[in-house]
Amino acid sequence: MRPTLWLRRSLGVSTLRRGIWDDNPIYRQILGICSALAVTNLLVNTAVMSAGLVFVTAMSSFTVSCLRTVTPKRVRMMAQVLIIASYVIVVDIAIKAYLPAISEALGPYVGLIITNCIIMGRCEGFAAKNPPVLSFLDGLGCGIGYGLVLLTIAFFRELLGFGTLFGAPVLPDGFTRWVIMVMPPGAFFMLGLVMWLLRTVQKPRSPAEGG
Repeated sequence: MRPTLWLRRSLGVSTLRRGIWDDNPIYRQILGICSALAVTNLLVNTAVMSAGLVFVTAMSSFTVSCLRTVTPKRVRMMAQVLIIASYVIVVDIAIKAYLPAISEALGPYVGLIITNCIIMGRCEGFAAKNPPVLSFLDGLGCGIGYGLVLLTIAFFRELLGFGTLFGAPVLPDGFTRWVIMVMPPGAFFMLGLVMWLLRTVQKPRSPAEGG
């Protein structure tokens, strides 16, 4: 079988791709919008937040899947929240220890990863019914899809709002900064623009596919 054909038919690859592109949590499912608006004024903060969410989503899905056969259904939601919270605490402690300035800039948003709809949605909707490796790939794909959209928004907000990328000046001093880009309305504007653009580029779905 040719490599390209194998990649198309591989369940793991299709699971990973679904979270990144086909069912991207931001522009297809409209989940995790609060953090998408709050932390995308600087690329560094966005990259750290995205990496934390990728880790929590992938590991929470993997753990929930490993325990799915021994977790009583009536307490499964509490168990999932406990698992997610444990990984969020690990991320929060790591950022405070190694990146204190970014931890202060992100404020409560790292802790609020616990309430991110993407993580709970993947644990309940996929990991609770599928094997660990597939669940890990599903969480990884959704986390990467979330991060890519946030980084795209942050790229334009920082570039136009501050004239920098990752804190390094890239635009001349004479360039007039778009102040609105570092304000909440700029985040709404960029998020709407990115969602419109990606949903336009993406192949339209039939009603049977949930489009």
